[in-house]
Amino acid sequence: MGLNTIRYIVPAVLVVIGFVILFTAGESLRWEGWAMCVGAGLAILLLNALYRYGATGDKERDAEDSAREYFGEHGRWPDDD
Repeated sequence: MGLNTIRYIVPAVLVVIGFVILFTAGESLRWEGWAMCVGAGLAILLLNALYRYGATGDKERDAEDSAREYFGEHGRWPDDD
């Protein structure tokens, strides 16, 4: 629950707060507050997406290492017939 909160709920709350600021704040704070909150929410979402994309490379690397170990023991690749 905690990780999903950081991944999805915190950015959503920041974006919603940004729009609340846009419609309720005074003229001097309106656009700066909106940009700050929406930008922070989108930045958190992007960082989460980039981290998850980077973590998939570790799975591929582990699969390649396992295939090489199998090749070393049996003399053929695991997916060969």
